Amino acid sequence: MTAKDAISSRTVLSSADIDRALTRIAYEILEANKGPEDLVLMGIPRRGYPLAQRLAAKIAAAAPGVDPAAITGQLDVTMFRDDLARRPTRPPYATRVPVTGIDDKVVVLVDDVLYSGRTIRSALDALVDLGRPRIVRLAVLVDRGHRELPIRADHVGKNLPTASIEQVRVRLAESDSSAAGGPATDEVVIEGIA
Repeated sequence: MTAKDAISSRTVLSSADIDRALTRIAYEILEANKGPEDLVLMGIPRRGYPLAQRLAAKIAAAAPGVDPAAITGQLDVTMFRDDLARRPTRPPYATRVPVTGIDDKVVVLVDDVLYSGRTIRSALDALVDLGRPRIVRLAVLVDRGHRELPIRADHVGKNLPTASIEQVRVRLAESDSSAAGGPATDEVVIEGIA
Protein backbone atom coordinates (compact mmCIF):
# COMPACT_ATOMS: atom_id res chain seq x y z
CA MET A 1 0.00 0.00 0.00
CA THR A 2 1.37 3.40 -0.94
CA ALA A 3 0.58 6.84 0.39
CA LYS A 4 -1.72 7.34 -2.62
CA ASP A 5 -3.88 4.35 -1.75
CA ALA A 6 -7.04 5.26 0.09
CA ILE A 7 -8.84 3.00 2.52
CA SER A 8 -12.45 2.40 1.61
CA SER A 9 -14.91 1.35 4.23
CA ARG A 10 -18.47 0.06 3.97
CA THR A 11 -20.85 -1.02 6.69
CA VAL A 12 -22.26 -4.49 6.04
CA LEU A 13 -24.13 -5.03 9.33
CA SER A 14 -25.77 -2.31 11.40
CA SER A 15 -26.61 -2.54 15.09
CA ALA A 16 -30.13 -3.77 14.23
CA ASP A 17 -28.69 -6.35 11.78
CA ILE A 18 -26.34 -7.68 14.48
CA ASP A 19 -29.20 -7.93 16.97
CA ARG A 20 -31.36 -9.86 14.47
CA ALA A 21 -28.48 -12.20 13.62
CA LEU A 22 -27.83 -12.92 17.31
CA THR A 23 -31.53 -13.58 17.93
CA ARG A 24 -31.57 -16.08 15.06
CA ILE A 25 -28.36 -17.76 16.28
CA ALA A 26 -29.79 -18.06 19.82
CA TYR A 27 -32.87 -19.86 18.50
CA GLU A 28 -30.71 -22.08 16.27
CA ILE A 29 -28.60 -23.05 19.29
CA LEU A 30 -31.70 -23.91 21.32
CA GLU A 31 -33.14 -25.94 18.46
CA ALA A 32 -29.90 -27.84 17.78
CA ASN A 33 -29.57 -28.59 21.50
CA LYS A 34 -33.28 -29.42 21.92
CA GLY A 35 -33.51 -26.85 24.69
CA PRO A 36 -31.13 -25.15 27.13
CA GLU A 37 -30.09 -28.24 29.11
CA ASP A 38 -26.33 -28.72 29.57
CA LEU A 39 -25.59 -25.68 27.39
CA VAL A 40 -22.44 -23.58 27.93
CA LEU A 41 -21.41 -20.60 25.79
CA MET A 42 -17.66 -19.88 25.79
CA GLY A 43 -16.77 -16.53 24.23
CA ILE A 44 -13.33 -16.01 22.75
CA PRO A 45 -11.89 -12.62 23.74
CA ARG A 46 -12.03 -9.91 22.75
CA ARG A 47 -15.35 -9.65 20.94
CA GLY A 48 -16.55 -13.23 21.26
CA TYR A 49 -17.17 -12.86 24.97
CA PRO A 50 -19.67 -9.96 24.73
CA LEU A 51 -21.36 -11.80 21.86
CA ALA A 52 -21.65 -14.89 24.08
CA GLN A 53 -23.18 -12.75 26.84
CA ARG A 54 -25.74 -11.34 24.39
CA LEU A 55 -26.56 -14.82 23.09
CA ALA A 56 -27.00 -16.09 26.66
CA ALA A 57 -29.44 -13.23 27.39
CA LYS A 58 -31.45 -14.08 24.25
CA ILE A 59 -31.46 -17.78 25.17
CA ALA A 60 -32.67 -16.90 28.69
CA ALA A 61 -35.46 -14.76 27.21
CA ALA A 62 -36.59 -17.68 25.03
CA ALA A 63 -36.14 -20.36 27.70
CA PRO A 64 -37.40 -19.18 31.11
CA GLY A 65 -35.40 -20.44 34.05
CA VAL A 66 -32.01 -20.04 32.35
CA ASP A 67 -29.53 -17.80 34.17
CA PRO A 68 -27.43 -16.14 31.43
CA ALA A 69 -24.43 -15.65 33.74
CA ALA A 70 -24.48 -19.34 34.71
CA ILE A 71 -24.11 -20.56 31.12
CA THR A 72 -21.53 -18.02 29.91
CA GLY A 73 -17.77 -18.26 30.11
CA GLN A 74 -14.68 -16.77 28.51
CA LEU A 75 -11.95 -18.85 26.85
CA ASP A 76 -8.57 -17.20 26.29
CA VAL A 77 -6.62 -18.79 23.44
CA THR A 78 -3.52 -16.57 23.47
CA MET A 79 -1.03 -19.18 24.64
CA PHE A 80 -2.46 -21.84 22.31
CA ARG A 81 -1.97 -19.84 19.10
CA ASP A 82 0.43 -21.17 16.48
CA ASP A 83 1.46 -17.67 15.38
CA LEU A 84 2.80 -16.24 18.64
CA ALA A 85 6.24 -15.62 17.12
CA ARG A 86 4.83 -13.70 14.14
CA ARG A 87 2.11 -11.56 15.70
CA PRO A 88 2.47 -8.75 18.19
CA THR A 89 1.99 -10.06 21.68
CA ARG A 90 -1.07 -9.12 23.64
CA PRO A 91 -1.73 -9.75 27.29
CA PRO A 92 -3.78 -12.87 27.95
CA TYR A 93 -7.37 -12.48 29.06
CA ALA A 94 -8.76 -14.40 32.01
CA THR A 95 -10.39 -17.71 31.23
CA ARG A 96 -13.70 -17.96 33.08
CA VAL A 97 -15.50 -21.29 33.23
CA PRO A 98 -19.12 -21.39 34.43
CA VAL A 99 -19.56 -22.99 37.86
CA THR A 100 -21.13 -26.07 36.24
CA GLY A 101 -17.90 -26.64 34.31
CA ILE A 102 -17.70 -28.00 30.77
CA ASP A 103 -17.43 -31.74 31.37
CA ASP A 104 -20.21 -33.59 29.51
CA LYS A 105 -21.73 -30.23 28.45
CA VAL A 106 -22.68 -28.91 25.02
CA VAL A 107 -20.13 -26.14 24.59
CA VAL A 108 -20.72 -23.49 21.96
CA LEU A 109 -17.59 -21.53 21.14
CA VAL A 110 -18.51 -17.95 20.21
CA ASP A 111 -16.35 -15.60 18.14
CA ASP A 112 -16.88 -12.51 16.03
CA VAL A 113 -15.22 -13.46 12.70
CA LEU A 114 -14.28 -16.86 11.29
CA TYR A 115 -11.45 -16.47 8.79
CA SER A 116 -8.52 -18.91 8.56
CA GLY A 117 -9.77 -21.17 11.36
CA ARG A 118 -6.58 -20.82 13.40
CA THR A 119 -8.22 -19.05 16.36
CA ILE A 120 -10.82 -21.82 16.60
CA ARG A 121 -8.11 -24.50 16.44
CA SER A 122 -6.44 -22.69 19.35
CA ALA A 123 -9.77 -22.59 21.18
CA LEU A 124 -10.23 -26.34 20.79
CA ASP A 125 -6.76 -26.90 22.29
CA ALA A 126 -7.56 -24.53 25.18
CA LEU A 127 -10.92 -26.21 25.77
CA VAL A 128 -9.35 -29.66 26.09
CA ASP A 129 -7.16 -28.31 28.90
CA LEU A 130 -10.31 -27.38 30.85
CA GLY A 131 -12.30 -30.58 30.53
CA ARG A 132 -14.14 -32.91 28.20
CA PRO A 133 -17.32 -31.50 26.67
CA ARG A 134 -19.88 -33.89 25.21
CA ILE A 135 -20.24 -31.76 22.06
CA VAL A 136 -18.44 -28.65 20.80
CA ARG A 137 -20.19 -26.32 18.37
CA LEU A 138 -19.17 -23.01 16.86
CA ALA A 139 -21.20 -19.79 16.52
CA VAL A 140 -19.78 -16.76 14.71
CA LEU A 141 -21.22 -13.40 13.81
CA VAL A 142 -19.39 -13.31 10.45
CA ASP A 143 -17.93 -16.09 8.30
CA ARG A 144 -15.70 -14.52 5.68
CA GLY A 145 -14.25 -17.68 4.14
CA HIS A 146 -10.56 -18.19 3.24
CA ARG A 147 -10.12 -21.19 5.53
CA GLU A 148 -6.64 -22.63 6.10
CA LEU A 149 -7.90 -25.43 8.34
CA PRO A 150 -10.90 -27.79 8.01
CA ILE A 151 -13.15 -25.86 10.40
CA ARG A 152 -16.71 -24.67 9.80
CA ALA A 153 -19.24 -22.84 11.92
CA ASP A 154 -22.50 -24.47 13.03
CA HIS A 155 -24.23 -21.11 13.52
CA VAL A 156 -23.43 -18.06 11.36
CA GLY A 157 -24.88 -14.58 11.56
CA LYS A 158 -23.76 -13.60 8.07
CA ASN A 159 -21.68 -15.28 5.38
CA LEU A 160 -19.60 -12.47 3.94
CA PRO A 161 -17.50 -13.24 0.86
CA THR A 162 -14.42 -11.02 0.96
CA ALA A 163 -11.12 -10.62 -0.81
CA SER A 164 -8.20 -11.79 1.30
CA ILE A 165 -6.72 -8.26 1.24
CA GLU A 166 -9.87 -6.81 2.81
CA GLN A 167 -10.34 -6.60 6.57
CA VAL A 168 -13.56 -7.26 8.42
CA ARG A 169 -13.93 -5.09 11.51
CA VAL A 170 -16.52 -5.92 14.14
CA ARG A 171 -17.23 -3.06 16.50
CA LEU A 172 -19.24 -3.67 19.66
CA ALA A 173 -20.38 -1.20 22.28
CA GLU A 174 -18.86 -3.36 25.05
CA SER A 175 -15.35 -3.46 23.60
CA ASP A 176 -14.85 -0.63 21.10
CA SER A 177 -15.01 3.14 21.41
CA SER A 178 -16.39 5.14 18.53
CA ALA A 179 -14.00 6.76 16.06
CA ALA A 180 -15.55 10.16 16.80
CA GLY A 181 -15.06 9.74 20.54
CA GLY A 182 -18.80 9.47 21.25
CA PRO A 183 -20.70 6.42 22.43
CA ALA A 184 -19.71 3.22 20.65
CA THR A 185 -22.16 1.54 18.34
CA ASP A 186 -22.41 -1.97 17.00
CA GLU A 187 -21.44 -2.49 13.38
CA VAL A 188 -19.53 -4.72 11.01
CA VAL A 189 -17.40 -2.93 8.44
CA ILE A 190 -15.32 -4.14 5.51
CA GLU A 191 -12.17 -2.12 4.90
CA GLY A 192 -10.11 -2.34 1.75
CA ILE A 193 -7.97 -0.34 -0.61
CA ALA A 194 -10.02 1.92 -2.86
